[in-house]
Amino acid sequence: MRIVVCESPEQVAEVAADESIEYLGLACASTAKNPESTVLGLATGSTPLGLYQKWIERFRSGEISFRNVVSFNLDEYCGVPPEDPQSYHYFMQGNLFKHIDILPQNTHIPHTNSDDLPASAEAYEIAIAQAGGIDLQILGIGSEGHIGFNELGSSFSSATRVKTLTSKTRQDNARFFASLEQVPKMAITMGLGTIMNARAVLLLATGLHKAQTIRDTVEGPVTAMVPASILQFHPNATLILDAAAASKLAHLDYYLECERNQQSL
Repeated sequence: MRIVVCESPEQVAEVAADESIEYLGLACASTAKNPESTVLGLATGSTPLGLYQKWIERFRSGEISFRNVVSFNLDEYCGVPPEDPQSYHYFMQGNLFKHIDILPQNTHIPHTNSDDLPASAEAYEIAIAQAGGIDLQILGIGSEGHIGFNELGSSFSSATRVKTLTSKTRQDNARFFASLEQVPKMAITMGLGTIMNARAVLLLATGLHKAQTIRDTVEGPVTAMVPASILQFHPNATLILDAAAASKLAHLDYYLECERNQQSL
């Protein structure tokens, strides 16, 4: 697990843009299924917004193109139609897709208006596999250590499925809704096993309120009570943190030294 510590959320977004663009360029040449396509896993929420803005800026400057990118979002609320402003379909259109040249048919978000939600989740997992798997997965992290909507106790081998949201997750997300009662109680989410199958992972975290969760993820035991801790076992996971989110790491000086040495190579 590589730990990159930045001075500010703005720098987190900048570094994440650099890292993702560099990796995606390499992945385009190495994806066995189709050397001209890259499969990108995307997250929603406030944390990745800075990264998405950097991608938009670099697309507009002509530096990058998403024409050959296939995307799969981590999750979607159950019972929220795509046109609802609180849906992740709506979020992705407004904050990324409509501003870049990604083809609409290449963007995928779980369908949660189905009469058979488990079948919808299974179909999503199959679609990811048929696309060749995720090359680069972007992640945020919840206050209790969830990634996607893989809540406490999630199986480390789980695939895309329907998941009940904890009260804490619903409370954390209530700021996006008119009231707590309007926050959905269930979602379809990629599983931890699906995320771990990604060839590379970038997890972004900012703010002091994420500091203990980051310490538990990086330095605590690998446990289903902190779902993100499974990333300790990923061969190519990078955490990009601001100083506040990194502030409770017991071995912060060592991580900083490792990164300095890496940059000098």
